[in-house]
Amino acid sequence: MGSNVTRSIRGEPDPKTMPASPVGEQFEERVMVATQEQMNMAQLPLKQRDYCAHYLITLMKCKRDMWPNIFGCKHERHEWEYCQHEDYVQRMKQYERERRLQERQKRRQQMEAA
Repeated sequence: MGSNVTRSIRGEPDPKTMPASPVGEQFEERVMVATQEQMNMAQLPLKQRDYCAHYLITLMKCKRDMWPNIFGCKHERHEWEYCQHEDYVQRMKQYERERRLQERQKRRQQMEAA
């Protein structure tokens, strides 16, 4: 929840509006482990259908099974949060990589034009 506020304060880019360039396509794309059918059966909202959906499905299932004991799913929550963090780090690395490549391309075009 607070990541949106922090992102706007620090000036970090919004991951949903990151530039998509042909240069960025050369990097390996990660695939989701959870299938559409599994996400539909778990009734995941569209906002949460991301690379870490399979961890979220496991966490939700654990919460359902351990209902009165709300602290019984610490391991599953940790795995999901760690996956979310790693996903964020990878997106920011890719954003920086593409931004630098675009700047480099602009410099080369300016050098050729001069």
